[in-house]
Amino acid sequence: MNTREPDHLNLLCDMGELTTVVTGNSDIETFLACTATLVAQHLKAHVCSIYLFEAMENRLVLRATQGLNPEAVNILTMKPGEGLVGQCFESSTFVREGNATQNPRFKYFDNAGEDPFNSFLCVPICSGMEKIGVLVVQHRELDHFTLFDERALRTAMTQLAGAIENARFLMELGPEKTLEYQSGLPLFIKGKPGGIGSASGRVLISSQDRKSMLYGSYPSKTIFTKADFKTAVDRTTQELKSLQERFTRRLPESASLIFTAHFMILKDKNFTGRMEQLIDQGHHPIEAVKQIAQKYINLFSSSPQAYLQEKAVDVEDLSIRILSNFQDAQTRKTMGKGSIAVATEIYPSDILKLVADGIKGIILVGGGVTSHVTILSRSLQIPLIIADDPRLLNLPQETILLVDATQGNIYFNPDRETLELFNTRHQTEKQVKRQAMESQTFSLDKQRVTLLANINLLGEIGLAKELKAEGVGLYRTEFPFLIRTGFPSEAEQFLIYKQLFDQMDGTLTTVRTLDAGGEKTLSYSGYTREANPELGLRSIRFSLKHKEIFETQIRAILRAAHGKENIRLMFPLISSIDEFIEARQVVSDCSRDLEHESIAHNNRLAIGMMIELPSVLCTMDEFAEIADFFAIGTNDFVQYMMGADRANKLVANHYIPYHPAVNRGIETIVKTANRHGVDVSICGEMAHDPDYIPFLLGVGIRTLSVDPQFLPSVQKIISALSMKKATTYAKRMLAQTRVRDAAKVLKARP
Repeated sequence: MNTREPDHLNLLCDMGELTTVVTGNSDIETFLACTATLVAQHLKAHVCSIYLFEAMENRLVLRATQGLNPEAVNILTMKPGEGLVGQCFESSTFVREGNATQNPRFKYFDNAGEDPFNSFLCVPICSGMEKIGVLVVQHRELDHFTLFDERALRTAMTQLAGAIENARFLMELGPEKTLEYQSGLPLFIKGKPGGIGSASGRVLISSQDRKSMLYGSYPSKTIFTKADFKTAVDRTTQELKSLQERFTRRLPESASLIFTAHFMILKDKNFTGRMEQLIDQGHHPIEAVKQIAQKYINLFSSSPQAYLQEKAVDVEDLSIRILSNFQDAQTRKTMGKGSIAVATEIYPSDILKLVADGIKGIILVGGGVTSHVTILSRSLQIPLIIADDPRLLNLPQETILLVDATQGNIYFNPDRETLELFNTRHQTEKQVKRQAMESQTFSLDKQRVTLLANINLLGEIGLAKELKAEGVGLYRTEFPFLIRTGFPSEAEQFLIYKQLFDQMDGTLTTVRTLDAGGEKTLSYSGYTREANPELGLRSIRFSLKHKEIFETQIRAILRAAHGKENIRLMFPLISSIDEFIEARQVVSDCSRDLEHESIAHNNRLAIGMMIELPSVLCTMDEFAEIADFFAIGTNDFVQYMMGADRANKLVANHYIPYHPAVNRGIETIVKTANRHGVDVSICGEMAHDPDYIPFLLGVGIRTLSVDPQFLPSVQKIISALSMKKATTYAKRMLAQTRVRDAAKVLKARP
């Protein structure tokens, strides 16, 4: 039996190797071949083969191999369930054999050249819930592969599944497949602040400026050649590589291939290759790009599957980048650099791409905005304003905008004096933040209040520590999921959580498990569109439904917490005692498995729950007996108490944080927690709002967790507040039964 103990618990391939294998090959076939070679080298295997599933033909096809007969590539096929490879694909489970030929399900192929090889390890390739294919490694020795090799391949496939999925889909299209599957300005406009800070720059209408390149007419007098086309494609490749590197530096959570689809499409002979063919046939290079791009966009857009519909956006973005790169290197500008982006809708992935392109601020025209877009913009320090004014979508390209996200004001073509005023204010605010914070927070009458930080991205930890946060009250783990094109592996998550725990260095750190679903839908998860996603399969429900994803996250957290103190684990959207016990059992099971596998981990984490649903209020005493701590997530708590979607502007007036039912619900939670000696904190938007801090402190809250930039203002509010007056004020609020009366008391807050 093999006794090797390689370091497979961390990433099998580092980001440099992955970037090279995805970006450094001229076509999809070469990419697959290099992937097989890379995996074989890392596992010291004599054979590595990649089989991809063709849905139309219902068959697995050998698309690349290192070690078998190369002439079998594209020839060797089998049905799902056929042989060990088909079994692995059909059941989505690992197959490991010390002597594969002795297994009655082993299928022998004369043209494969498998005779010298005995040990066999087969792993499914999946992207979310989508089955992509199978990867097989083989070795001449008997009983060569171990549990460590299984875990290593699981990690490798998580890292590479997105790229392989794009390769599979593009290869399946083939050239023979059809594509069945378009002034007078005011001084300023008042909008709704979605972030903080200010920025100025030229307007970039994301729905017009960029798309006009692809869908608008191009000056016929401009002459470009095939050589110009190839130069534009090369420039685009280099641009994407640079963006990937910048992402990796700025966002450790994005240590994955954000632009995987772009790279794969660039390699597709039926994409750039067909463009070249049209150019050779006499088409203008610009028109060749537009014609092929629009065919692919139509193909993806018409797919009934959401994750394929999103690829239309990738094709659109990539094609616009190619078109912009036809310009001379000296005259062309980086798209968006120094601009204020104006859009009608935006998602977390959009913000990342805009930031990578150098935008300085965002204006969202019309509609609501998901809380995670707001959170992400704050975390990346990008001012964001929501403004329901269609004039913003028709601004001339030369318009200069100044966005004041703190107040929600948008200024048009501001003069130099106004720009200098905002710049001075920005610098002053930065200095005040650095000077204002004390290491501990006390009310006016010397009552102690603990201020913790909500951390969305690892890059915020430095600011939180600089502003003297006393720990992390909420680390939102969903961002590494939201900014990827596939579920992060155990190894990838382990590295992220380890960085978090290392940087916090023993200070209280609370990690919330995946809060997916609702407004934070993961398109790659194979989700079904829900009529009411906020009441659907989200948060802990999603995790318990997909326990393999949940277990991967829990294992990563437990491993990363090894040797650390003050680490807490928190479950979101708990609705019943049963749900909490089931989730806690998963933690126990993962700890037991890690112990059995002799993997270092921490099995002494405090385990608590987010309180967001009214259903828990009547069983608070029972929860207090089994939970180590409570954290009230006021954003969802108010939403569910009021039955009002907080992202829906049509019911915005029904989202009332000071509603008597909300007030009394919070009091019930705090009283129960105090009676049982259970720690309780507030970690929603109310925790930093001056309107609600007096009430929260008045009902007995002594721990607030806020985004780092709010720490100085919250400390200032508390230090000027008498706890005695806050208690009296809270009693007055709790005595109200009507919303309008509560609103009057709110205006008279201390």
